[in-house]
Amino acid sequence: MNKLNFIGIIPARYASSRFPGKPLAMIGGKTMIQRVYERASLELDRVYVATDDERIAEAVKAFGGNVVMTSDKHRSGTDRVREAYEKVGDGADVVINIQGDEPFIEPSQIAQLKSSFDSDSTDIATLVRRFDPAKGFDALFDPNTPKVVKDENGYALYFSRSIIPYVRNYEWKEWVDKAEFFTHVGMYAYRAKALREITMLPQSSLEIAESLEQLRWLQNGYKIMTSVTDADTIGIDTPADLEKAQEMIAEKEK
Repeated sequence: MNKLNFIGIIPARYASSRFPGKPLAMIGGKTMIQRVYERASLELDRVYVATDDERIAEAVKAFGGNVVMTSDKHRSGTDRVREAYEKVGDGADVVINIQGDEPFIEPSQIAQLKSSFDSDSTDIATLVRRFDPAKGFDALFDPNTPKVVKDENGYALYFSRSIIPYVRNYEWKEWVDKAEFFTHVGMYAYRAKALREITMLPQSSLEIAESLEQLRWLQNGYKIMTSVTDADTIGIDTPADLEKAQEMIAEKEK
């Protein structure tokens, strides 16, 4: 039985180039951040929203959630999670970084991440999803959907916005039927020591090239354990995504 102490932290900022105020967008009568918080709380005893914005902080307090104020200077959600952990994470062995724009996150996904730490050798864990060939090449090609390849033990070898692996001897539109592809689900868990260490690393050349911070960790020798999730959740990146989420909620509540 896993005896580690876990804490969930949801980094949330108001500013967004594609969707300002996204955490406070309403979905079926609740803010997005409230839906994420409530779903995460089904699996975790301790959950905090980490934000630099008073509007988000007040919204979290209004539904009875835990919130911690953090700097507005952070380069990434991971940096914000580290500051929040240092303020409220006393006693936690593992920190789970939960995306604030995943209102349909499944508690089972968090449980999968937790189980990755049954092994003492796991310092960082994340989720991946098998790509559905029915979605077609254009969906696989989308650079906003990072791809990942992993070794036989489940550790990530590389993440890329390009399609990996390259499938030789076939036309690119045939690739989805000729190899198994995995896409990255942007939820992480870290042992506290590893979280401190990776946030002190300078940006790496691969991270800068692909704009994927996990490449900094790989390039510095850290191993990232992956776990395959079958849950097909929806991340909200744009107002159009929000409309789809609102339709899903309306359908579920019929």
